Amino acid sequence: MNAERLLALYEKVAEAPDAVPRLRRFVLDLAVRGKLVAQDAGEEPASELLKRIAAEKARLVKAGALKAERKPKEPSVPVELFELPCGWAWANLQSICLSISDGDHQPPPKAEAGVPFLVISDVRTKTINYDAERKVPHEYFDGLDPIRKPRPGDLLYTLVGSFGIPVPVQTDTPFCIQRHIGILRPSKQVELRALALFLESEFAFKQAEAAATGIAQKTVSLSGLRSLVLPLPPLAEQQRIVAKVEELMALLDRLEAARGQREATRDRLTAASLARLIAPDVDAADLPSNARFALATLPALTTRPDQIKPLRQTILNLAVRGNLVAQDPTDEPASELLKRIALAPKKAMRGRNTSSGEERIDPPYELPAGWEWSTFGALPIDARVGLDRGKAQQGPELKFGYFKMNNIANDGGMDLLNLSRIDASEDEVENFSLESGDFLFNTRNSRELVGKTCVFHSTGTDVVLFNNNILRAKFHPDVRADFVDLWFRSPVGKDLIEGLKSNTTNVCAIYQGKLLSYQVPLPPLAEQHRIVAKVDALMALCDRLEAALTTTNTTRARLLEALLHEALEPAAKAVTEAAE
Repeated sequence: MNAERLLALYEKVAEAPDAVPRLRRFVLDLAVRGKLVAQDAGEEPASELLKRIAAEKARLVKAGALKAERKPKEPSVPVELFELPCGWAWANLQSICLSISDGDHQPPPKAEAGVPFLVISDVRTKTINYDAERKVPHEYFDGLDPIRKPRPGDLLYTLVGSFGIPVPVQTDTPFCIQRHIGILRPSKQVELRALALFLESEFAFKQAEAAATGIAQKTVSLSGLRSLVLPLPPLAEQQRIVAKVEELMALLDRLEAARGQREATRDRLTAASLARLIAPDVDAADLPSNARFALATLPALTTRPDQIKPLRQTILNLAVRGNLVAQDPTDEPASELLKRIALAPKKAMRGRNTSSGEERIDPPYELPAGWEWSTFGALPIDARVGLDRGKAQQGPELKFGYFKMNNIANDGGMDLLNLSRIDASEDEVENFSLESGDFLFNTRNSRELVGKTCVFHSTGTDVVLFNNNILRAKFHPDVRADFVDLWFRSPVGKDLIEGLKSNTTNVCAIYQGKLLSYQVPLPPLAEQHRIVAKVDALMALCDRLEAALTTTNTTRARLLEALLHEALEPAAKAVTEAAE
């Protein structure tokens, strides 16, 4: 084993997304392969343990304390065995256990007080919940077959759904279990904790997975459980393995806790840095220095791709509050824009529940000089919902693209690679064709998808019509659709949209009347251009940072995997060097 190389490079892989869980599996993998502790040639070999276990079971069968066993069936999938250390032996689970059973198959009677009746959820955490809600009468418990009554030294093993979880029984508290939990009663020639560790290993779990049947809930049968193959070390080595595994798992617990503290500290510092940019009481004069501080510290604080999302939201928050770019007092104020927009001719609003959009609510915050609050309905020169074509078809023989809710990406972009196709009349094409710069809003669907927006940008000559669950808005030339899209995707904008959603149980909707009354901040036109350009540049920076972090995490994960493989198979050294 070349564990020294793993330790030397640990700092390079410690931040891999699953470093500690993978190291836990690695420790168990080393344990079952006999590479965790040294062997002692003077110890009694495992073959002698198996002989004594067989003799013990024969005596119990003869005395009537056990039923004679059938030979376990062969595994449905051949087990890939590996070379064992000297003194070890291969054994199926039945050969090292006095009995393997499960809970009573008959529905047990209920009692207000009595013996705890455990289900899988009571043992899923690898501990036994003796305070289980369900109880059975003492009379029922007393009448159970002894092999169905767990006792100290037994090992529980989940068989259904969350199968493959071993749980040692270490107290004499009486309880019984449902039939979805197995009861393994190993011989005293087998260390209980060692058996639990070996059954928890990936080597054992893969066998259980191969033996499991069913679709909705995978189930490991008792016959499949009995046929699991495990390596059996000498008894003294089993005990040394347990001690070493417990020592290493305690170390990994500390590493995991330290990593959690580091992540929590980073998250708090990142949140504090970003909060300085959007706090309502921050002096505008302090914003440039706060922004420089945040940008200087974020590379050190940002180590995971998921940390980029709060950064994107902060950028949008700054943009729609007027804190991302400087104001220019010579810019024509938004109040003049609104006057021109009000005088501009508008096409009739078409669709469900139309409204003038003149209803006002209290503005969510104070705007910079030159900005104005408007309603969404006051900004378009044309707003309408699209065509209802039901289940549109794919196929080149249909003339027109059909833009639907799923073509609006989660990040505000759009997906034109998976367009449905439809045929349409000349009138429909005239009224419902999309043009570059059109603002699109998803008005009806599941709650999490309602409110998604994007700005349509044509990528070719294909004519694309839009679905009736989408509202299309064409804005006055003094309004940048890209800026309105930023507002809808900003934290404040999304919160306001959430309040407009209907509370229906099946299909969520935002009715057009409410949407047209939705508040939108409007900067001077020149500032709209500056804001959109700045956001585009910063989002591109976020894209590069996110891609770099994803690449780094992938590299760390590959290096970790290569190091673990090398630790098990030293011949794989070239793989590690390639990963580096």
